[in-house]
Amino acid sequence: MPATGRREQAAETQHALKAAARRVFARKGYLNTKITDITAEAGRAAGSFYNHFASKEALLSALLGDLAASGDESAVTEGHLSDFSDPAAVRWHVEQYWAFYKEHAATMRALRQAAMVNDDFARTLASFGASQAADIAGHLDRVTAAGMRLPADTDLSILMMYQLIDNFAQMWLASPAPVGWTPPTDDEAVEALTRFIYRGLTGRDY
Repeated sequence: MPATGRREQAAETQHALKAAARRVFARKGYLNTKITDITAEAGRAAGSFYNHFASKEALLSALLGDLAASGDESAVTEGHLSDFSDPAAVRWHVEQYWAFYKEHAATMRALRQAAMVNDDFARTLASFGASQAADIAGHLDRVTAAGMRLPADTDLSILMMYQLIDNFAQMWLASPAPVGWTPPTDDEAVEALTRFIYRGLTGRDY
């Protein structure tokens, strides 16, 4: 087979393994998933896995890289708003992250599960979250420029905002709903988070 054909075949297999892993993680959870579960789901020989990934953790790291790339793409989406003194800008970012988390809920849940049992993964996931939050540092400059006072310094304010959205999304999009609680609709979740965050960042309602 020509080199180009081998590269295309390898890329196709790697894509199939990633897609299969996301499906199996959604059904069984990361900790209960075996490599053979992934290869069987992908319709590939068990040994083919190691031609692409050294371990299940390496595959999950690759999925994390895909998430980071997807997040970077959303940052340049048409309609991006960056003035957090305007509640519409806060809403835009909340809505984007909620949609992002919903699309990748199985992977996000798998990342959390891996972080519980692997310190290296815990650090990697924390760094990913910090980098995602840091991307909007400049968005809060307009809050202070408008004479409003942030609840803490810029970095800490952003991390609090990120953790709120991320944990709220994890609760409703990647975990079984708590007994007796009714899950919010997407619009209800975005509205509640936007109001909470905007008030927390600016001290004002809208």
